[in-house]
Amino acid sequence: MTTRRILFVGGTGIISSACARRAVEVGADLYVVNRGTTRTRPLPREAHVLVADARDAASMRAALEGREFDAVVDFVAYRPDHVAADLELFRGRVGQYVFISSASAYQTPPARLPVTESTPLRNPFWAYSRDKIACEDLLVAAYREEGFPVTIVRPSHTYDATSVPLTGGWTVVDRMRRGVPVIVHGDGTSLWTLTHHADFARAFVALLAEPRAIGDSFHITSNEVLTWDQITRLLAAAAGAEARIVHVPSEWIATVDPEWGAGLLGDKAHSMVFDNHKVKSLVPGWVATIPFVAGAAEIVGWHDADPERRVVDAGFDALCDRLVATWGAAGG
Repeated sequence: MTTRRILFVGGTGIISSACARRAVEVGADLYVVNRGTTRTRPLPREAHVLVADARDAASMRAALEGREFDAVVDFVAYRPDHVAADLELFRGRVGQYVFISSASAYQTPPARLPVTESTPLRNPFWAYSRDKIACEDLLVAAYREEGFPVTIVRPSHTYDATSVPLTGGWTVVDRMRRGVPVIVHGDGTSLWTLTHHADFARAFVALLAEPRAIGDSFHITSNEVLTWDQITRLLAAAAGAEARIVHVPSEWIATVDPEWGAGLLGDKAHSMVFDNHKVKSLVPGWVATIPFVAGAAEIVGWHDADPERRVVDAGFDALCDRLVATWGAAGG
């Protein structure tokens, strides 16, 4: 079997770090473009590191001069201008270009569950998601008009040991351990899907340099579905604490903190359950195997291993206190 030559633009993020490890694990010849500054998630020693700034066209051209790849994945393209630059850079030199979109691009709130790849793309609440949709539109047009070999992948909420999957991060776990209230949006019963990055990577890497994936889109998620109350309580249990949950409407949170509110109204406030049959049709036998009870233990263990990792955001901590007080005073 011919060794796949793969380029990752970015390779030390939550998703990309697991994909880099998986790529070398299965024998790919992996090249990674990054700025060489991240230490939290080190690259595999087998990876060839090309130091460049992904958003600087001259820097990228110099790093990639004379190189061609079976697949290129841009993990750090968020806006249409990023994608337009990639089209200029990679036309004629890649067998497949993979764009990392977002499941938050799907119709929000979804009219039907489970969400499939044919669910419309529309999110009027969150600029991040609208930018991803605009990126997809550019790439689909390039595929249709010139045959640019694009594959679109839409991760949902993917996490690793470093990332507490609640707004506020470790601050929320610290509040649990101190016995003070923690906020869960809505009534805590909306359904959510968390995917461990290692599970994501096993399916994702199998799509690279896969001709049947070109011109198509896929999401890759776990099929474990939890409520936000369950997610919060599983984290509390892993931390040896209890979660004193206070439910606050997403709309109220948005009035007090618009940034937090945008992520809720544009994503997390709505139940999201996914049908993964499409990716499984190209990756036979793949299934997500890491439940969140195991992921929660991994998260707490990683943070507890080093006091410097247990960062408490004083501003977010105070915001939680303010939300609890103001919603209570409003009759919540």
